[in-house]
Amino acid sequence: MQIIKSNRAQFEYEIHALVKAFYPAWDLKILTPESSVKDRRLRETEPVMELEFGENEVTLTVNADAHTYTWCSAGAVSPREYKEAFQRFLYETLQEETGISLPWGNLTGIRPTKIAMTMMEEGADEQEIAAFLREKHFVSEEKIRLGIEIARREKEILSVLHYEDGYSLYIGIPFCPTTCLYCSFPSYPIGAWKDRVADYLAALQKEMEETARMMRGRILDTVYIGGGTPTSLSAGELDRLLGSLKSTFDFGTVQEFTVEAGRADSITEEKLRVLRCHGVTRISVNPQTMKQETLDLIGRRHTVQQVVDAFHMTRKAGFDNINMDIILGLPGETKEDVAATVEALLVLAPESLTVHSLAVKKAAGLRQWIGRNGIDACSNTEETMQIAALGAAAMGMKPYYLYRQKNMSGNLENVGYCVPGKYGIYNILIMEEKQTILALGAGSITKRVSHRTAEDGSESVLIERCENVKEVAQYIERIDEMIERKRALLT
Repeated sequence: MQIIKSNRAQFEYEIHALVKAFYPAWDLKILTPESSVKDRRLRETEPVMELEFGENEVTLTVNADAHTYTWCSAGAVSPREYKEAFQRFLYETLQEETGISLPWGNLTGIRPTKIAMTMMEEGADEQEIAAFLREKHFVSEEKIRLGIEIARREKEILSVLHYEDGYSLYIGIPFCPTTCLYCSFPSYPIGAWKDRVADYLAALQKEMEETARMMRGRILDTVYIGGGTPTSLSAGELDRLLGSLKSTFDFGTVQEFTVEAGRADSITEEKLRVLRCHGVTRISVNPQTMKQETLDLIGRRHTVQQVVDAFHMTRKAGFDNINMDIILGLPGETKEDVAATVEALLVLAPESLTVHSLAVKKAAGLRQWIGRNGIDACSNTEETMQIAALGAAAMGMKPYYLYRQKNMSGNLENVGYCVPGKYGIYNILIMEEKQTILALGAGSITKRVSHRTAEDGSESVLIERCENVKEVAQYIERIDEMIERKRALLT
């Protein structure tokens, strides 16, 4: 473990995110005077860096090279200006130390397009947005163009939604055929929980009924059923779930109804008929890769041919808006492997393609795999991202949403591409935080978005959250508490 010592508990998130971006192999810990007793035991470890915050200056010492860098704040500045200036100082220092420039500069949040979108709404033109991203955050020219293009497209797509009097609905199904090596989402092997699925659906139905009353009078724009793998449920269980959902909520205004089928080994003709019968308009069939050796390694437990068969089965069932996910940077995969996956998807021609850059999460088994095999075995680059982008363009797709995650391979991004008119509207909403998201089921997080206008005419947005417990048994047993949490937030 690498230690950074700081004399003040300040900006720990930003420090950790930026240093990890430059040194992805480090298992990093930041120690401050306020650190726990357990953490203080690490103080005997030689730190890789030390931060000294003074009244008007910050000193960073990189101990490996005995280099010291100092930044002085220019007089009285606001807390926000101070934080932004510190981030620029830290980024430029690490850039000088490593000789590396990060594609997204010193941006550490997951929503870089939100900056461009907000500036557009405030009247800034694209040249002003580009200058801000370049000068204030050191974003590369390529990412500036990508971010502005997507923000422009998102603004157009979301113009038909009901921000203030509308909402979107997320239903979480926390079961999967097996747990993938890279996964950190709340998901449980369906085989071990098959005897309690009925109890879970009963609790979910109760949550649906109670929250539908809370949202009465508001417009439902989009519905997304994710997980986990929703199609790990049987056809009968899916029918029960969707029947309850559509009898509880008013679907008369729904513009998009998505089910993330995900795993090819969970898709059957019978389940697809159920989804079609209940009016699902968008579905995901996610290979992640079309290399069999990688599928075996990451625990997908299905073949490449099953992916192809599931896609054709879905198309035959009548779905004309099929998304496919791929992950770049999977263990051992090369740019040639990525190119082969993209070529295979070109033959299938889905309506949308979501390109993920592998993110190494603490709760995922991948961390242990990397501990044994090294971080270099999971690498993604601008070149492989470009291979995917060119493949999407060859299928007539354009980028329409983007987000980032912590510990992302290559410090890159996730991008959704689609052909015109086949946007995943919910995907944009969850990233841009423009509309209230009512989230039901184990591990889900509801976000209430309130738009406010002050006396001087200025507008602001307040985002409040409440979470459901992640563990399935706890969700079932504490369903009344989950409902009351939402009542406190939404009414």
